[in-house]
Amino acid sequence: MIARMIAGRSPLSMKRQIFFAQVGGYDTHTAQVGSGIAPTDTTVGSHANLMNELSEAMYAFQRAMEQLTLGDSVTQFTASDFGRTFPTNGQGSDHGWGSHHMIIGGAVRGGRIYGNFPTLAVNGPDDTSTGRWIPTISVDEYSATLAKWFGVSQSNLSIVFPNLGRFANPDLGFMMPTIS
Repeated sequence: MIARMIAGRSPLSMKRQIFFAQVGGYDTHTAQVGSGIAPTDTTVGSHANLMNELSEAMYAFQRAMEQLTLGDSVTQFTASDFGRTFPTNGQGSDHGWGSHHMIIGGAVRGGRIYGNFPTLAVNGPDDTSTGRWIPTISVDEYSATLAKWFGVSQSNLSIVFPNLGRFANPDLGFMMPTIS
């Protein structure tokens, strides 16, 4: 639906547009991984199904944008209000703090991990001791980088993101220069 709306954008004469798509079901306290003979198999279960759905949807949308010759002008990104804990609670995981996100599009400086990948260990250096990772990048830094690419002026970034000054990197560098 969003790809069709973008394809029909000419009559709207809008310079920039934002679209929001949502997929639920990530609150996986149970049935996150396989069950029965493969209770720890992370390639099956609700989380694997959700990741597959997300991957296919983002890939199809990117291909549609490329077919419209808009691959460099459209960026997709994921966002969530919370992460998941690293250790299992049996068949799922509990609410966490830090999480991982994806940014896709022709204007993305891809093929890199921005931030520090956490040590995959309970009680490790990136853990609050309960399997909840401590974020290394704030939502403000992530969002401000996208907003700057989208055309929000440097002077307005601190208005849009009032906590941005508390963090070291107001531009994480994962986007090419601003769109026109």
